[in-house]
Amino acid sequence: MPLHTRLTELFGIEHPIISAPMGFVAGGKLAAAVSNAGGLGLIGGGYGDAEWLQQQFIAAGNAKVGCGFITWSLANKPELLDPVLERHPVAVMLSFGRPAPFAAKIKDSGAKLICQVQSLANAREAIDAGADVIVAQGGEAGGHGGSRATFTLVPDVADLISQTNSSAVLVAAGGVADGRALAAALMLGAEGVLLGSRFVMSAEAATPDGFRFAVIVADGDATVKTSAFDVVRKYDWPEKHQARGLKNRFTTRWHGHETALQEAGTIATENERYWNAFHAGDAENAGVLIGENAGLIRDVSPARTIVERIVEEAQTTMEQRRALLR
Repeated sequence: MPLHTRLTELFGIEHPIISAPMGFVAGGKLAAAVSNAGGLGLIGGGYGDAEWLQQQFIAAGNAKVGCGFITWSLANKPELLDPVLERHPVAVMLSFGRPAPFAAKIKDSGAKLICQVQSLANAREAIDAGADVIVAQGGEAGGHGGSRATFTLVPDVADLISQTNSSAVLVAAGGVADGRALAAALMLGAEGVLLGSRFVMSAEAATPDGFRFAVIVADGDATVKTSAFDVVRKYDWPEKHQARGLKNRFTTRWHGHETALQEAGTIATENERYWNAFHAGDAENAGVLIGENAGLIRDVSPARTIVERIVEEAQTTMEQRRALLR
């Protein structure tokens, strides 16, 4: 049975599940699979490749999908937004930067505005920008995030939405891998969840096979937040938004030694080595961006299976807990 919430009503979807617009792995194939399974799939805009975005919207076919951007990166390439809006996405998600400069154009196009936030200050900006959906992302998340934990950030943002009389729909993210987390998110005041790491391990994600195996054998203690991934890739991320990934040979060598990594001769060599490892699926010498929920992910499954399993688990969890309280 589907779980009906304000999120499912807003998008006319069956299940309150959104797939995160993860750079490099969340293409049109994954977004379409999640949407066709009854959720909402988002294509990852990444760092701004117009040709890649066009290819991924073509790959999504007629599925109702959206697109997500790193806001500060979009500000450097604002010309990327119009071609995406011309594809009539269901929603556009903005993360890690002020949404106000792009909010009106997105909403005027007919797309819903999704803003991902990592703090109450971010949430206030999203409300002021007229966000239709606010994703409260806890620091447990894989990839870039903040320092707040999901378990406290979600109810904090829920209270702020209520206090400001905002109509924004709240979604929880960060550490969500199974139905227990969906059930918990609903209890905390969210209307659904956004999943990144779990869909990294979907059959439709463009995840290198070597990365998949590394995640399957990892546990929740096996990740680290570091700026080394961004330094080696020459991405100018704010220090407060470090990236979480698996501990490996690369992080052992460079986490905490980013200044040395930035030295001219070193960065040129290590950048080439990093990307060679990434494209080869070498999980020891590249960044495997995954959340603290790595220990809860034990297989590679089709996106439809993941969506349906999580919803079923959430329903079972809530029924079991309800029975215990009688």
